[in-house]
Amino acid sequence: MEKFPYKELPYETYSICPECILEGEVNVLKANVYEENGKVMIDKTCPIHGYFKDVYWGDADLFRRAMQWWYKGIGLENPRTKTVKGCPLDCGLCPNHKSHTALALIDVTNRCNMRCPICFANAAATGYVYEPSIEEIAFILKNFRDNRPVPAPAIQFAGGEPTVREDLPELVKLAKEIGFPHVEIATNGLRLAHDLDYAKKLKEAGLSTIYLQFDGVTPEPYYKSRGRNVLPEKLQAIENCREVGLHSIVLVPTVVRGMNDDQLGKIIEFAVKNYDVIRGVNFQPVSITGRIDRKEREKMRITIPDLMKLIERQTNGRIKVDDWFPTTYPIPLARTLGLMKKSPVVEFSAHPACGMSTFIVVEEDGSYAPITEYVNAEKVAKIFEKAAGILSRGGFLSGFRAKLSLLGVLWCFKDSSLRRQFLKLVIKKDYNTLGDFMRRVIMVSSMHFQDPYNFDLERVQQCIIHYGIPDGRIIPFCSMNSIHRERIEKQFSIPINEWKRRKGKLTPVEEQSIEV
Repeated sequence: MEKFPYKELPYETYSICPECILEGEVNVLKANVYEENGKVMIDKTCPIHGYFKDVYWGDADLFRRAMQWWYKGIGLENPRTKTVKGCPLDCGLCPNHKSHTALALIDVTNRCNMRCPICFANAAATGYVYEPSIEEIAFILKNFRDNRPVPAPAIQFAGGEPTVREDLPELVKLAKEIGFPHVEIATNGLRLAHDLDYAKKLKEAGLSTIYLQFDGVTPEPYYKSRGRNVLPEKLQAIENCREVGLHSIVLVPTVVRGMNDDQLGKIIEFAVKNYDVIRGVNFQPVSITGRIDRKEREKMRITIPDLMKLIERQTNGRIKVDDWFPTTYPIPLARTLGLMKKSPVVEFSAHPACGMSTFIVVEEDGSYAPITEYVNAEKVAKIFEKAAGILSRGGFLSGFRAKLSLLGVLWCFKDSSLRRQFLKLVIKKDYNTLGDFMRRVIMVSSMHFQDPYNFDLERVQQCIIHYGIPDGRIIPFCSMNSIHRERIEKQFSIPINEWKRRKGKLTPVEEQSIEV
């Protein structure tokens, strides 16, 4: 398993000027990443707008630990654009990109039935409608599946608010027909709360997962983040999903310091109580883009290590900082599987600073513990690293030798019953025992999407979450939202009045989804 050279702080990277972006220009600057008062900072100087400094990661020691898991992943054999102006202006993906698509995104509309003060997409407030046609969406879906050597395995329909499209169930069905094994929607849940029949249609169309905006378990955070208390509607949306059989919900809190950072443990407890339908919690530290007030940046800023420490405190030590691993952790497992199959599989080869995660196991009595209480996760990764190395070198009996080395995983289990389940899985191919266990598992993770203040081009080039657009380009998440979104949406949009004229009589949902 090949890793990137370990980087000692301080080091140089490249970033962008946040003020030039506001003026419609992209000015790439040299930047410094360094330690200060136990934190990792990033600074840069624009010749026009001067000096900028921000927090990159809230704990330098945890940053050093995460960087030890920086694997070289499988890139893209068929980039869609050429290297002309340099990163990040050639996004498409260009030959400089080092990761393939793990999660594909399509913004199916920029309309929305809410006007959230912290919307990074500035949805429903631009004066125009960006809404690809079914034909354009089919083209984008096929384009993602044409990625080589690994077709995009999962698609998320986002926006705006995707459920304001009446044909969203048709789009879900289309994605399944084109070959996506996993189809999800990112939603505020309002339509699901008020329209049970719509939820049924999504289930029948083949929807896999609901990525549900969920900022807390009390009304207070919603007044600040969404402008009103929508918690009752969130709870009703979850009940409606349960009723129609949509049993894969991921709660997605946008975390803002001073707004809801005191509710992280309570959100996890809520997920545990509803583990029959909630499969994960993905905390997203606020990104200073879209409608966010840039003057409030320092007060709002929170980073992944801050979240990890708060969660340890708020769960009374049940989920510790040491229980988390970078999202790159599964790469040795994926690489081993791909080499055994003689066909590459999806690898989460993001930059280690992009995300951290752990898993918790819910017991029958309602208690829970992190996966590290059941298995030595670090040893498991090392064993798979060794197996992948054996397979990649090839030679006589390499497959047998790799499988033999994997038996070492047995001694990583701290629970004898799990060891027996693993043996059943390997020897008898008994997947029922694994399924029973996984139904009790909840992923707890955090992804910190970049903004123009903490932007690092090295992270962008490793991005595994990509937007597809109608002209065939595939664009990394953070460069889309920090740089390209406004230009792209204007290119493929129409004025609101023209959209209304083409639609004719609007439904109540459509009326609520456009700027008044």
